[in-house]
Amino acid sequence: MSEHERIYREQASGYDDMISRQPNLATCIREIRPWAGLDVLDLGAGSGRLSSFLAAEADSLICTDKSEAMLELLDRKLSGLYSTRNWRTACADHRSLPLADSSVDLVIAGWTISYLTNSDEPDWENNLERIMGELTRVLKPGGTIIIMETMGTGCETPQAPPFLDGYYSLLEQRYGFSHRWIRTDYEFASVEDARARTEFFFGEGLARLIEEKQWRIVPECAGIWWKHV
Repeated sequence: MSEHERIYREQASGYDDMISRQPNLATCIREIRPWAGLDVLDLGAGSGRLSSFLAAEADSLICTDKSEAMLELLDRKLSGLYSTRNWRTACADHRSLPLADSSVDLVIAGWTISYLTNSDEPDWENNLERIMGELTRVLKPGGTIIIMETMGTGCETPQAPPFLDGYYSLLEQRYGFSHRWIRTDYEFASVEDARARTEFFFGEGLARLIEEKQWRIVPECAGIWWKHV
């Protein structure tokens, strides 16, 4: 089991609590592709950061993730929000999706493809090719792919981690994605709260920076890549 898989299994609630302190991203997605009445895939859906608002307007929503613990949390969350069930979950690898060809209008992948496509993964470039092949396969003609990834936590302007440079470059140069960046800051009740809720996931370096800067609001930048197929 990889470290991030262990974290998501054992710390699902803590992770969900932390990301709940970030802004709602519905407006950013709607500007690229409104999803009302569409069949949507939330790839690497986690605890439902995006699914929580996608389910409100989608005709159907499939939420895939490698972590069963995350999907269980997502299912409980959506069940508490909506009386009509238009979603289903599936534990799946991004490189082999349990979906039919041409079955979704919109794919959204938030902070997830990078686990397989960072330069620490020996086969990262082939992983990216396989993932892009799967996303293209399941999209209907005229479909859209939207990808969100980190551009730096604790950063007020984009500072992408070097191990993601190759992945980000290929998205634009080989696969033809457009790109922009946004701020996705975390807002906490206090400096102490900010440190307590982020240190496990981001490490001592960020914790020290929070103390040094006295951050109650922890800055973060995210990249958004999109492509209409």
